[in-house]
Amino acid sequence: MFVPPPQQPLPWLVALAVNAALISAAQRLPVLTRAGWIHAGALGTVLWGCLGPLGWLAVVGYLALGSAVTRLGLRHKQRAGLAEARGGRRGPENVWGSAAPGAALAMLTALAPMSWLAPLLVGFAASFAAKLGDTCGSEIGKRWGRHTLLITTLRPVPPGTEGAISLEGTAASLLGSVVMAAWMLLLGLLGGWADAGLVAAVGLLATLVESLIGATLQPRLAWLSNELVNGLQTTLAAVLAIVLWLWWASP
Repeated sequence: MFVPPPQQPLPWLVALAVNAALISAAQRLPVLTRAGWIHAGALGTVLWGCLGPLGWLAVVGYLALGSAVTRLGLRHKQRAGLAEARGGRRGPENVWGSAAPGAALAMLTALAPMSWLAPLLVGFAASFAAKLGDTCGSEIGKRWGRHTLLITTLRPVPPGTEGAISLEGTAASLLGSVVMAAWMLLLGLLGGWADAGLVAAVGLLATLVESLIGATLQPRLAWLSNELVNGLQTTLAAVLAIVLWLWWASP
C-alpha cells in the first residue's frame, strides 16, 4: 500500500535539489520552453514533496510519453499547419493546464486523513490519464486520422478542427489512458486493476468531453483557451474518478 512521505523539511529539500539539478541538465531537450522547465521544476518539487519519488515519477512518465507522441509525424504536421507551436515545446501555461488538478490532489494527500488517500490517488491518476489520452488522440488523429468528424454533428471537418474526432484518434486516446493507468498501477499509486480500469475509462470519457467543449463552447467564448479547456478536462476526470470510486466503495 502506498504511503505518502512524512511532511518534514528533508523530503522537500531533497525534492528541490533533485528537480533543480535535473531541470538544469534537461534545458536543451526539445520538450519545454525555458520558462516551461522552471515551472516543471516547481511542479516536480511539489509532487516529490507530497507523494515522494513515486508520485514524481508518475508525472515524469506522463511528460516523456506526451512529448514523444507530440513529435510523431512532426514534419508532416508542420507542413500541414497542424503542429503544436514552438516545435512542440510546452510553456508554463501548458504545464499548469495539464497538471494543476493533479498538483492540487497531491497536496491534499499530504493533508487529508489516510482514509481519503485511495480516492485522492485515483483522482490524481485520472487527471493525467485524461491528459495523456487527449495528447495521444490529438497528435495521432491529426497525423493518421483518415476520416475526421465533428463530435456534435459527425460531419466531416478538416484535421485539427476544435472538437474533431477520428477512429484512429479515439483509439489512440484509449491507448494513452490505459498506458497512464498502467504506469500509475506499476508505481503502486493505485490499489489494483479495478482502480486502473476506472482511471482508464474516466480518462477516455474526459477526452471525449473535452472534444465536446471544443466543438460547442470554445468557438463562442474568446477567453476559453486550450489551456483552460485542458484544466477543465483534467479537473472533470479527477472529480468523476473520485465520485465513482467512492460510490463503488460505499457499502
